[in-house]
Amino acid sequence: MGRAFEFRKERKFKRWAKMAIQFTRLGKEIAMAVKAGGPHPESNARLRTAIQNSKAVNMPKDRVEAAIKRASSKEEKDYEEIVYEGYAQHGVAVLVETATDNTNRTVANVRSYFNKTGGTLGKTGSLDFVFSRKSVFLFDPKDLDLEELEFELIDAGLEDLFVEADEEGHDIAVIHTSFEDFGKMQKMLEEKGIEVKSAKLERIALSTTEVSEEQAADVLKLIDKLEEDDDVQAVYHNMAE
Repeated sequence: MGRAFEFRKERKFKRWAKMAIQFTRLGKEIAMAVKAGGPHPESNARLRTAIQNSKAVNMPKDRVEAAIKRASSKEEKDYEEIVYEGYAQHGVAVLVETATDNTNRTVANVRSYFNKTGGTLGKTGSLDFVFSRKSVFLFDPKDLDLEELEFELIDAGLEDLFVEADEEGHDIAVIHTSFEDFGKMQKMLEEKGIEVKSAKLERIALSTTEVSEEQAADVLKLIDKLEEDDDVQAVYHNMAE
């Protein structure tokens, strides 16, 4: 069938694998939201956000409903959210957010990934000067007056509003606010009838580390291992693009 077919097949498998990981992570986020605030999205902002994010990656509705139902059961396990911080090779800072029902397993795995790729796991808080936690909202800017909207969102804590291209090359509007203003901004966007495609708390690098292509490949070995772990929810780094 030729190399072109093999290339398309490999890309398809990678896309499926990425979707499976996203669904697993969102399933955990839904479970934690239900445990914290109940199974009704209209009265549980965190659950409402998780469902919103699941739609953005085309997570099947029946999987979302099943995750809510499981989490509503008293027998369903609880997840503990833990952040790990360290350095990959070549001085690149790496921060790992996890959600786990077995902290011993998770810390052992994370430490082994750092060690096996020439990195070092550090103490909690050691990267506070490298990353800032921000609220990030994505939405379609079509038919919106962004200059007017920017002015209206200042009271909700708006720090930045800009447009960039998404993975498919389409325009997507991005809002940054402080970690503390997540709920206020979410409520304001809902009141304005703006359909948010994604709403997350992310770690934004305040400074970057320059590396060569060969050094970047070393760092990506660690990042890939971390992102493949079922306990890992998100991985952030400050490697310059």
